[in-house]
Amino acid sequence: MIGLYRAMVRLCPDFEFVFFLGDVEGLRNLAGFDLPNVEVVYMPPANPLKRLAWQLPILRQRYRIDILHTQYIVPLWPAKGNAVTIHDVLFENYPQFFTPFFVWRSKWLFRRSARVADIVMTVSEYSRQEIATRYKVQADRIGLLRNAVDPLVFQPGGGADEQVLTKRGLCSEGYWMTVGRIEPRKDHATLMRAYHKLGAGVPPLVIVGQRDFGYGEFDAALKALPAGSDVRVWGDVDDKELPVLLRHAQVFIYPSLAEGFGMPPLEAMACGVPVITSDATALPEVVGDAGLLFAPGDADGLARQLDALMRDATLRQTLARRGVERAKTYSWDEGARQLRQACLRWRSANG
Repeated sequence: MIGLYRAMVRLCPDFEFVFFLGDVEGLRNLAGFDLPNVEVVYMPPANPLKRLAWQLPILRQRYRIDILHTQYIVPLWPAKGNAVTIHDVLFENYPQFFTPFFVWRSKWLFRRSARVADIVMTVSEYSRQEIATRYKVQADRIGLLRNAVDPLVFQPGGGADEQVLTKRGLCSEGYWMTVGRIEPRKDHATLMRAYHKLGAGVPPLVIVGQRDFGYGEFDAALKALPAGSDVRVWGDVDDKELPVLLRHAQVFIYPSLAEGFGMPPLEAMACGVPVITSDATALPEVVGDAGLLFAPGDADGLARQLDALMRDATLRQTLARRGVERAKTYSWDEGARQLRQACLRWRSANG
């Protein structure tokens, strides 16, 4: 959410901002936060329960915070002026993709946050409807604060890209790519089955993401690929490398089974890369008509879309162009304006 807060402090000179975080110098060194209306306060690292039960309530009182904006969960002590962004409630419909403890804890904390917060925001229309339905909150009480990307980072073209491609052993438009934690919800297994179905002559497949909860299915699908399959699995890449790798991919694939938003497809579109994604949850909302869709878990459908893009350069160019334009409709400035208006409405109603 750095992009949102950077836009907020720039667009709201009449607000005073206090950021509570563990990496004080990290925020101070970021461009856009060295403004007179910004104060950065050290908050010692702690487990979430301690932070919600003690740290934030104490800091809020000490610094006389009017509105406290948190992610997902509001502090446990009752107070006026709670603003929360609940990005998703996927654990409600897809508990199999989360640990039992996470589901149990989140069901209570997220429901409470949605009901007691004075300002509730979320990142997609899909998530807004899910939060409203699950927690019996009026949908028009939930503001929409859509995610965005930095257009100076995620953009087509680039000056020093060749060095990164050479380092990684890749060539421009010579590989397919996906980005996301390696866990069952991201469904890399369907992608690898589709890749297998296309046989010889397909570009290398680059998978960027760390192994996470329940990665056994991924490893099994990887081992099932025929000898000679060029699948490259990398952990998290450098922040400067990621946009380079994205914009030179021939196709970006996102087979996820459930998302509250879906940042990787948006990043790929901003880089001018054709996108194929599942039509699950919020993903069709994010890509609009700028991407190709397939049914979640449908390896045959994904293989057909990949084959179509591989063979049709005109289609790739059309989707790339649409993607760039689509990505421009997502703006941190717009999100900042939405959050500002929500704060002003609450302040006006509560003195």
